[in-house]
Amino acid sequence: MEEESEKFQKLIEKIQEAKKGGKLDLSLEEDLSIAIMNLISLEEHFFFTAEKTEKSEYLNLLNETRAVRKSLLAKMIDSHEGETWCISKHLLAATMRMIEVGTKYLSEKKQKEAEEIFGQAYKTYSLFWALRLKLMNVSDLKKIPDGKLNIHDKGGTNKPWKLSDIVNKLVDCCDE
Repeated sequence: MEEESEKFQKLIEKIQEAKKGGKLDLSLEEDLSIAIMNLISLEEHFFFTAEKTEKSEYLNLLNETRAVRKSLLAKMIDSHEGETWCISKHLLAATMRMIEVGTKYLSEKKQKEAEEIFGQAYKTYSLFWALRLKLMNVSDLKKIPDGKLNIHDKGGTNKPWKLSDIVNKLVDCCDE
């Protein structure tokens, strides 16, 4: 348990050092990840518009949008271990869709449903960042119970960090 805690602390220090040295700009990458989410949504809209209107020119727009999305995602996902590229894309796509569903719930005055789906969206987005920052080994990915830092955490700390806690600490869009 203590060994895992030390590894985690070293990881946090490494990330903080990279941020200080200008090697890692997480606020820039957060903006980039949201741009990628929107490009994925545009791809979907161009597909549905092409099918609904039977106009193939929308497929050309889909293809152009896809090319931009691929180039931006390549700036964030540098290696293609296993299916990390596709996993990243789908985590961002799912996050965007859940945000849109939550927003629709809010407009329908369904606060509880909105908060629930927003929470799920943030957990999904946190998984993207855990993958992006290599905070987890995808090949060893197992369900981490709520309130646990990792699968080895026996509750020895007052409040173990979850992936969303890590994202909250490391990704601050207001820190320029």
